[in-house]
Order: sequence, then structure tokens, then C-alpha cells
Amino acid sequence: MKLRIIIEQDEDGVFVAEVPALPGCISQGSTRSETLKNIKEAIVSYLESLKKHDEPIPASIYEEILEIAM
Repeated sequence: MKLRIIIEQDEDGVFVAEVPALPGCISQGSTRSETLKNIKEAIVSYLESLKKHDEPIPASIYEEILEIAM
């Protein structure tokens, strides 16, 4: 399964990651690599919870990157 994540660095230098396809699935870390590790764990826990409660797994959100000449 492939999921899009968004990682941003906040004003305190902490990296925050969220998964748009999984509402409320957010994690953080002091480095990008730590944040990636933490969000992977959060995703697994989120999906396990959905499965445990017989809830559907949301479809992945697909995106395209467009290059615009300016």
C-alpha cells in the first residue's frame, strides 16, 4: 500500500508528518528520518485499528506534480 504523507517543519524545528488519506494520523520527530519512522508506526497502528473495528481502509490519494514555466 502506498500512502502520501506531508512533512513540514514547525517554528520550533520539529518535523510534523500527516497522512491525508487517514484523518488524524499525525506524528512528529526531531529529524526527518525519525519522523518517517514514527509516521510509519502511526500508519500501521491506524490500519490495525481500522481492521480490528471492521472499518474500511480509505483509498490512497494520488497526486501529480506539474512543472510550470515562469
